[in-house]
Amino acid sequence: MEQLEIEFTNLVKEYKSTVYTVCMMFADDPDETDDLVQEALINLWKGFKSAREITKTWVWRVTMNSCISIDRKRKKKKATECALTIAHENVMHSDKDGKNANVKKLYQRIHALNPFDRAIVMLWLEGMPYDEIGEVIGISAKNVSVKLFRIKEQLKQMN
Repeated sequence: MEQLEIEFTNLVKEYKSTVYTVCMMFADDPDETDDLVQEALINLWKGFKSAREITKTWVWRVTMNSCISIDRKRKKKKATECALTIAHENVMHSDKDGKNANVKKLYQRIHALNPFDRAIVMLWLEGMPYDEIGEVIGISAKNVSVKLFRIKEQLKQMN
């Protein structure tokens, strides 16, 4: 195996949960998640050869741009928006107190957001600071703060 392939394999091992999390937020089902992951990995590989610096921010940006691009193509094909279904047993276990039902409802609401807002929420849920979110998305940290406030209000208003 050539050195570049070894480095890329290590990158994938290090950031696989990041890539999967982003793709899951843009997918309607597990099969689509897997397709998005595959597309993101292809784009990461293409960019890996020429990237000056490989950081978590770079991985987020490439993965999100891959998902947003596919999401736009998909929405052109179908006019109706599907609800997010998380069928992975290892992600959502049924419980007695209804906690997972609330989490599922939150993910459904997040999935209903436009891709740009969805990306901001995903990065925020990952615990990324506003300045890093701004760097990934391409806006200022102050703008991230304002957008998050508006997005939270929008999520509260959803049924």
